[in-house]
Parts: sequence; C-alpha cells; structure tokens
Amino acid sequence: MVMGIVGFKTKKELKGALGTRPKFIETIWFGNEYTGDGNYAVVGPDPFTRKWSARVWVSNGLISKVE
Repeated sequence: MVMGIVGFKTKKELKGALGTRPKFIETIWFGNEYTGDGNYAVVGPDPFTRKWSARVWVSNGLISKVE
C-alpha cells in the first residue's frame, strides 16, 4: 500500500532528510500501515496531490534511505 509523507514538497527534499523521524499520513481504512522499522511506498507532497513517489527505509525510527 501507499501512504503520504508530511513535510516534503519534493523527493529531493525528502532525500535530504536522512536521519530524521518520518511523519506519515495513513491512507488505508483497514488499520495503520506504519509499523516501525522497514520500508514503505510513499507519495508527496500529500496523499491527495501525488506529484512524486518514493520508497523510504526506516531504521531505528529514522529515515535511513530514500529511492
């Protein structure tokens, strides 16, 4: 599933945020997708506009990689 990520207007800006705590917007009605460390498909700048997409890895609660 895909969720939104808050605070980044562009994917480039998201890539510059390595080491920060992500703020996800859940988009599914069936419970939370974010469960902690792992990798997630995200869209931005919000889940409604969807101008860009990325895969985000979270380690120890912080963004560790963005593709």
